[in-house]
Amino acid sequence: MEFGLVLSSSRADFTPLLYSSSPPAFVNHGSRFRPPSCIKVQNQLHFMSSAVLMGSNARCEASRTSTIQEASELADINWDNLGFGLVPTDYMYIAKSPIDGVFTEGGLQRFGPIQMCPSAGILNYGQGLFEGLKAYRKEDGSILLFRPEENAWRMRTGAERMCMPSPTVEHFVDAVKKTVLANKRWVPPPGKGSLYIRPLLMGSGAVLGLAPAPEYTFLIFVSPVGNYFKEGLAPINLIVENEFHRAIPGGTGGVKTIGNYAAVLKAQSIAKAKGYSDVLYLDSVHKKYLEEVSSCNVFVVKDKVISTPAIKGTILPGITRKSIIEVAQSQGFQVEERLVAIDELLEADEVFCTGTAVVVSPVGSITYLGKRVEYGDEGVGIVSQQLYSALTSLQMGLSEDKLCWTVVEWFFSLPGGGDLGQVRYFLNLDFIYSKNNLLYKTNVMRLKHMNLSTFS
Repeated sequence: MEFGLVLSSSRADFTPLLYSSSPPAFVNHGSRFRPPSCIKVQNQLHFMSSAVLMGSNARCEASRTSTIQEASELADINWDNLGFGLVPTDYMYIAKSPIDGVFTEGGLQRFGPIQMCPSAGILNYGQGLFEGLKAYRKEDGSILLFRPEENAWRMRTGAERMCMPSPTVEHFVDAVKKTVLANKRWVPPPGKGSLYIRPLLMGSGAVLGLAPAPEYTFLIFVSPVGNYFKEGLAPINLIVENEFHRAIPGGTGGVKTIGNYAAVLKAQSIAKAKGYSDVLYLDSVHKKYLEEVSSCNVFVVKDKVISTPAIKGTILPGITRKSIIEVAQSQGFQVEERLVAIDELLEADEVFCTGTAVVVSPVGSITYLGKRVEYGDEGVGIVSQQLYSALTSLQMGLSEDKLCWTVVEWFFSLPGGGDLGQVRYFLNLDFIYSKNNLLYKTNVMRLKHMNLSTFS
């Protein structure tokens, strides 16, 4: 069995490719292609710091970054007392798009205030989107991302709805990697939390009349966080809201625009003043079908069937929601995406919420029109616990990623060393090997370093 890795350079950007020594056919999700049939390492690089091996097509994509000194030590904060609040870190990423809609390459800057015109589109007309994803530190000290390309695609969908240009998927993911690596010392130790990543897309150009802004800013900042709800994995208590509504048909409920969240603050504040954890919203037309919690999707379990409201324009297509559905199906659960009536919620065996911030949050009680229904003797439900454990094990790199969702920091030595030393990479946890002239994927979590000279 023989492997090869080619690093080719073009305008300081380069694309590594994994392939076998013979010209095999790569079979993946029904598609086939024949990669090059050479095995020599071609090193034409001058500078590089991060890359990603995409599990879907066995390509590594990399790009140059600004020279940022990475501190290997952890930041000096109380890691045992992290809540879900902003902790200022070292760097943020900023890129601009002028009127032509094409974003500049962008770069890292020290985290801090930004300058903006008072008539900016984001300030006057709310023309803005945000995303949320997390980075985790593994036991070996390396950093792991979870499905960042999904956030990139969702931002592009939202940008189209809000009449905004958006960075490409590749630009988005590369910017996330750069920002995380530059703030590596702020990624909590294993089991202590995660680094929350907040990409923003906003109309930063000056505009007075109602119109799309003439300039846009793509910004990413990060903060170490603990649990979103103070209860942690303990069950939360929700109240069903039947007067205020989060979204309406034809509106922007299905995209992650900033205005969606300001609209829930009133009902949420009232609920929390009464001792509830958060609010569950109903549809605005019939006022009987479940939609979502303020910032979470909701799931209902009955007789081993898991149901969740279908995505029909008023509900955000959560990435954790999508992941939980796929994990549940892989474990043999029947999952239904459909209209879920409030009566089904009140008769459920178990209820839980999902979201980037909360991951999976079991619901201990629901209060609707003064009636309180409790689930699972106020303990964590069996299904909630099972899915929480399965998903967090994937997110933290504790279990094999057979779904090719995780992107892990990797590093290896270049032949001859030189000024580059060890090059740090983000890679999917897949490796390609050859057998009987076909390429197969296997997991490489057990590897610590890859010395490219061994491939030449």
